[in-house]
Amino acid sequence: MAKYGEGDKRWIVEERVDGTNVHNWHWAERNCIEWSRSLLSSLLSGLTILDGEGGLAIRTKALDKLEGEAYVNIRKGKIIPGYELSLSLSWEGEARDSTAGGDPLVKVSGSVEVPYLADENAGEDPEVRITIRDDDGPIGRRIKDAFIAKGKPVVLEKLRAYVQAMAKGGPAKDELETKKPPTVVGKNQAAVSPAAGEKTAPTSSVAGNAAVATKEKKKTKEGFKNISLTEKFYCRARDIYEILMDENRWKGFTQSNARISKEVGGQFSLFDGSITGVNEELQEAKLIVQKWRFGSWPEGVHSTVRLTFDEPEQGVTIVKLMQTNVPEEDKYGNATVVENTERGWRDLIFHKIRAVFGFGM
Repeated sequence: MAKYGEGDKRWIVEERVDGTNVHNWHWAERNCIEWSRSLLSSLLSGLTILDGEGGLAIRTKALDKLEGEAYVNIRKGKIIPGYELSLSLSWEGEARDSTAGGDPLVKVSGSVEVPYLADENAGEDPEVRITIRDDDGPIGRRIKDAFIAKGKPVVLEKLRAYVQAMAKGGPAKDELETKKPPTVVGKNQAAVSPAAGEKTAPTSSVAGNAAVATKEKKKTKEGFKNISLTEKFYCRARDIYEILMDENRWKGFTQSNARISKEVGGQFSLFDGSITGVNEELQEAKLIVQKWRFGSWPEGVHSTVRLTFDEPEQGVTIVKLMQTNVPEEDKYGNATVVENTERGWRDLIFHKIRAVFGFGM
């Protein structure tokens, strides 16, 4: 073994003197909270919601509060955004008397509260609360109702713009563009030419290898990945099968709404509609095959979930999950789909079933 500092230079990875993280190969994290404050303020402040329609004028004022954290992780050029924010926005409105030259009858002010805006819910609209401070009478309630009807969709649209900006890298987007490796044409072709005296592989062998490589690539489509998990439960196979196919028990261990058909070709909806799909094949206590998707996935994209149940001994069941064609990114550009889906199966389904039904850890 070579001593420290010795050896072939070609095999030694050294730190760069300039400290450059070349092509963002190493894990890098960028704090985005101040950038988020600036962007959300520019998106939400000074918006005209109504300008005289129905005798009402409403506009947003300023971003009063932004709390929480926001960051972007970059690894091998892949963007992984993370944020958990709560924010408050002030607004003002007035009712005008059209018969008296448009003089204001009532002026009110209020706030827009977004208690939880997070990357884990990037595919869903966050809760938006509209409150009024000054006047809770009939005119004040009319102004508030008008803000809910006309202003809330505008606020949600601006929040979606923020989510999409984070998915693209936030403040690190420009850095990623400048650090992309240059495309080299021609030189690499010369570099792989055999040196003098070296033997070349037969053409047929090279072609055969290429065909095998192409076949291997086709197993997983580009931009998609597979998830494979094996879980052990101390119960009969039919017990775990029935839990996964019974909507009342789903509601119990997930604390969310579920609708599940027990028929082949029947539809299901899980976690308050976040997951939907169709049963493709069902064998009691042995097999479940489903077309399965999140609402935040690109339109038309479905994965295939295959759950097999094996009972090697009485009272012990091995569940094997294979989920194929899971997209690497959702329709908002978030690149955490595979990671979140696998964690959801493990933590929100399998571990919850063990804890609630007493099937052991």
